[in-house]
Amino acid sequence: MTKFQVMPMKNIDTQLGATMERFSRRVAALPVGSCPVAAQVALLETACQQTCGKCVPCRDGLPQLARLLREIESCTASEQAYDQAQQLATMIRDTADCAIGYEAAQDVLDGMETFAAEYESHLTAHACALTEGQAAQVVPCEAFCPAHVDIPGYISLVGQGDYASAIKLIRKDNPFPTACAFVCEHPCELRCRRMLIDAPLNIRGIKKFAVDQVAADTVEVPARSVDTGRTIAVVGAGPSGLTCAYYLALMGHHVTVFEEKPQLGGMMRYGIPAYRFPRERLDEDIRAILSVGNIEVKTGVNIGTTQMERLCSTFDAVYVAIGAHAGSSIHLPGEDAHGACYAVDFLRAMGDGDHPDLTGKKVAVIGGGNVAMDCSRTAVRLGAAEVNCIYRRRLEDMTALPAEVESALQEGVEMLTLQNPVEIEVDAQGHCAAVIVQPQMIGAVRGGRPAPQDASRSQQRIEADIVIVAAGQKIVSEPFEEFGMQANRGRFAATPYLEAQGFDNIFVGGDCQTGPATVVRAIGAGKVAARNIDEFLGYHHKLTCDVSAPAAHPNDRTPYGRVNIAERPARERRADFACVETEMSEEEARQECNRCLRCDHYGCGSLEGGRVQYV
Repeated sequence: MTKFQVMPMKNIDTQLGATMERFSRRVAALPVGSCPVAAQVALLETACQQTCGKCVPCRDGLPQLARLLREIESCTASEQAYDQAQQLATMIRDTADCAIGYEAAQDVLDGMETFAAEYESHLTAHACALTEGQAAQVVPCEAFCPAHVDIPGYISLVGQGDYASAIKLIRKDNPFPTACAFVCEHPCELRCRRMLIDAPLNIRGIKKFAVDQVAADTVEVPARSVDTGRTIAVVGAGPSGLTCAYYLALMGHHVTVFEEKPQLGGMMRYGIPAYRFPRERLDEDIRAILSVGNIEVKTGVNIGTTQMERLCSTFDAVYVAIGAHAGSSIHLPGEDAHGACYAVDFLRAMGDGDHPDLTGKKVAVIGGGNVAMDCSRTAVRLGAAEVNCIYRRRLEDMTALPAEVESALQEGVEMLTLQNPVEIEVDAQGHCAAVIVQPQMIGAVRGGRPAPQDASRSQQRIEADIVIVAAGQKIVSEPFEEFGMQANRGRFAATPYLEAQGFDNIFVGGDCQTGPATVVRAIGAGKVAARNIDEFLGYHHKLTCDVSAPAAHPNDRTPYGRVNIAERPARERRADFACVETEMSEEEARQECNRCLRCDHYGCGSLEGGRVQYV
């Protein structure tokens, strides 16, 4: 007689949990350029395995829906199959008894709407839509880096201890290796395939280790191409403008950079505190960029309507990259009181070396993004007795990086969440006295995250001598609009090739075209603009760096813990503006480099091309 052993429920849950964790890793590491229809089929088939079998719509409907989607995925279905799938998904969503059925059906309906072009291609062209990712099957880290840096290549060079070559390889696509080593939000790690084994590589940390060993301005830049005699004006010396100037100068064009402020760097200098990115480290990148030659810099120049007319008639092309340097008002009563200011103005003063004495002051910062964290942590260092960060949503809803929020909390910043500012109270002398807030409760999801709404509780008073509004930035576009450039909600309108709409020889990019974004995204725009300006002028320069990635070694697939960059103790760092991050050790950096799976070698290659779109 056969004997059966009863497995304890706890062991079953443990095994299922391990399986689901591995499954979630595969979803998180979904390859770039994957067919959305194929991904939807895989997720729907997973949902089919979850059904309890009690209700017909879920038990019988989901397998039928999966069969229809499989036909569409295989490019053999008719348009009637698409209509049947849509009707069946709607029926399951509306009649299933529990979330297993109706959520799976809703996901299909959402996918049909979101990926409508992909579905149409499968039904009419009988092939996947030819997107950039699907056509090239690029390495995930390169694809998600806005500058498309050869990340596996420079990681391999760092692992070999060749830091100068690593910097050269980074600079082939990004002339700000130091800036991105300190302040990049590392989107390159989003789909790192190493997470299938343990965790994404600390790509920013590896880059920081390289520039900490060899300063960027001590690494020679590539030789400049033969002078073309063409001239380009770049308006704005932030990350996008200087990137564009760097590549155009390497191509042999003469570039004149016009900057309104006394120093170069844009928001890297005037928006990022020194404790996150020391100014001397920024200067290393800028000196390296200017060492190319053919770049003339004019600071203290305010470009308006008349100046733009002169630039367009004098230069062969113009690149406008003025950034987003104006604060956004939230229209609070008392916002113009003495002691109230916008975050961009507060941080700009810090960039100019104007450090206000906040000793004994009570500071309130309104906002929940990275800029709000910068202002809060800066106020702590300026001696504030109390720093309150007021945010109308929950802590987990903050748009700031979790690491930034955690660091602010360690340094003594109080997070006052679910509090909506309604007024800045002003004393008889016109000074800030307090921020009046209305308590909130979290409500229904709108726009992808839960929306706050007024709670039935009385308003509260938060004392504040200084109020910093960190609720967004805007572009000063009026002078350029008067010249004739088109803007949409303050952002310059442009084609996917960054050509200013209505003009042949004007290009725009960076924050002034996308809205406030990240340093690396602005760098990516500058690189794209440089290539397209070169094509516009009738050239097709190809830049090299005389460095290539070393041969790949066999992968080490042993699971390791991810090496994170540590910060100095909060009790020390909160008292000064020295860099908060410590260096990786050589052993840590080498271990982290060895975790790279070299997807460029064991997987797929990267993109080449001429005129490119900015995505």
